[in-house]
Amino acid sequence: MPTHRQPTDNATTGPRPGVDDAEAALVEHYPRLVRLAYLTLPPTLGRHRRVLTAHATVQHVLPGARKGDQKARVPGQRTPSGSAFAWLRGQVLRAALTHEQPSPWWRVRAVRPRTGLPLVVGLRLFPRAGGSDELALDQALSTVNAPARAALALRVLEGMSEQAVRALLEDAGVADPAAAVRTAERLASHRDGRAGKLLATAEFDPCTVQTRPTDLLRRRQRSRIAGAAVAIALAGTVLAVALPENGSPEQPVAGARAEGSLYGPAGTPALARALDPALLERAPEGAWADTSRIDFSVWPARGGRTDDTALLKRALRVWGGPGPVVRVSATPGTGTAPPTQPPRLLYAGDLNGAAVVLFHDGQRIVRYAEPVSGQVPVPRGGPLPESVRREGPAPGGVAPSLDFARADQADLTTAAALAVSRTPDGARYLLAPWIAGSATRDLLAPGAPVRGLDVSAEGVTGVVPAPAPGGDCVTWPVMVLRSSARIVERHSFLVTDLGDPTPAHLTYAPPPSGDTPARGPREATGEPALLSWARTACALRTLRGSGVRAVNNWVFAEQSLPDSGGRAAWVCTRADTWRGPGRILVQFQRPASAPTAPGTVVAEAENTSSCGRFGQHILAGTHWESPSGKWFLLAAGSRDVTRIEAVGSVRANASATTLAVRAPREGSVRLSARLTGGGSLQAVG
Repeated sequence: MPTHRQPTDNATTGPRPGVDDAEAALVEHYPRLVRLAYLTLPPTLGRHRRVLTAHATVQHVLPGARKGDQKARVPGQRTPSGSAFAWLRGQVLRAALTHEQPSPWWRVRAVRPRTGLPLVVGLRLFPRAGGSDELALDQALSTVNAPARAALALRVLEGMSEQAVRALLEDAGVADPAAAVRTAERLASHRDGRAGKLLATAEFDPCTVQTRPTDLLRRRQRSRIAGAAVAIALAGTVLAVALPENGSPEQPVAGARAEGSLYGPAGTPALARALDPALLERAPEGAWADTSRIDFSVWPARGGRTDDTALLKRALRVWGGPGPVVRVSATPGTGTAPPTQPPRLLYAGDLNGAAVVLFHDGQRIVRYAEPVSGQVPVPRGGPLPESVRREGPAPGGVAPSLDFARADQADLTTAAALAVSRTPDGARYLLAPWIAGSATRDLLAPGAPVRGLDVSAEGVTGVVPAPAPGGDCVTWPVMVLRSSARIVERHSFLVTDLGDPTPAHLTYAPPPSGDTPARGPREATGEPALLSWARTACALRTLRGSGVRAVNNWVFAEQSLPDSGGRAAWVCTRADTWRGPGRILVQFQRPASAPTAPGTVVAEAENTSSCGRFGQHILAGTHWESPSGKWFLLAAGSRDVTRIEAVGSVRANASATTLAVRAPREGSVRLSARLTGGGSLQAVG
């Protein structure tokens, strides 16, 4: 990581403005300056401290303005690049950069802003959570240094040129501004060049924040205790410390707040009962074979530390009130509140240097991990779940972690496995007790045989390689699981790791065939399903960390292409999340020499019922170049489409489920369709 040189006193971006000019520019552009400070400050501060420090950084640059010129000029109002605003921006940048600057204490204190104000007591502040794209960008920003983060903000938010950014960084004391700009350019390409748009969202806006309490019912009690302690101290009395029966004080739980400081007193009967390790529910061995409910509620407790009361108590206490050093993550739509009743214990044991505990409270899977010796392994090679929010040390430290994932209405396939440990090489899973066989295969090698997967006596698998989160998509490992014959005979299915605690279930729906009635999704284990997924697997990368429960590949139409172009398939890939909303990708898969050639995504939509149980009709289109170089408009609809119409740069119609007509390459076209029974349908996207 580049180091910073100490800026000199005259290392400013222009002449020091008068206080009136500086104040006017600060008020006019306060949100811009605070956002710049927030993006530059280190993520290791935690979101609460980062928000407050960003505001303090901006507010404390004003006293540096010269107080000699009191003439009311406002150069920054209509000219953001004016001298007052430029000077303030430079000062904010310098102050924010010092938070990652290793320097002697006497020099740091000279340049770091005073953080006594603003001060927030009793609340924690954090920007509004965004989506998976914003989270992925936030994680990418946490892997680079402060100059690179600042350069990205200056480039995409302030619209400054590379030369201007380098000059400003050099003036602020950055040793290698060119490297920072190069890193910023790489980050700017994040999510197909949408980094600028993402940085402008509420996820990175410290002026639009949400709040949550730090302590509730204990505040008054603490005030009384503090007052009593002062009075007793003044009176010269000695406080006696109550000891437990063994004569030694109880040790605090690492990573947990003081009892009840977040969610109420630990003495609350319901909470105390829910956090009592002696009351944990444990399913009997073999319960899964004697019930009609096949889900996490019938998992027995497994692992070598299921009787370790101290570990279980720590895990429950951290769940009841995670301290500021605990890394807390949750899949979208998953709450992080403590349990309302004693949860079910699924696993407790040591894996890869960490003690791991898995709970199920009927709605959520909760994973607690703490270091056994030295360091908790942290997942690499992919984003953490979408709504992860670091409140303490960055990943790689020894802090405990607490992960939440929804698991309501799980079933035979979606409750088949849980990620119990992640390393740079992949993940290890705890398999459901009804899984009788397991193996792995590569979706991008549909003709290759499956490979056996080692499983311990406790039900923990060997390492299953994780799909690459970016770059070249050359392999996509999945698990092939087989259910016990006591539940269903010869039932195998595929699940894949999308970065969440529960792997996603993969299914397949074949193309329509004559008058054969439509069938719902089936297991993606047959040859047609594997060939379809071989061309679709790489599109799964966009679904990582978004709380996906199952993904279905539906070949809703096949089309003979004009000009001897062969036969193409139209595929709708639908991802259903645990919280309900779905997301679809529509692909046009033209004939290809390689069985793994990816299709072309021609449309996508979020929060839609299309391609699902409640949205069984779909229409999509694209432009296509034939082997002879001619351009066509192609369109296809699902089996109930009786007529397709195109208007715009080309007007055409076809009384069929597909349409192909000569059309300009760049023409704008609107597609619509008629359905059996007289309904209408608009094209996706």
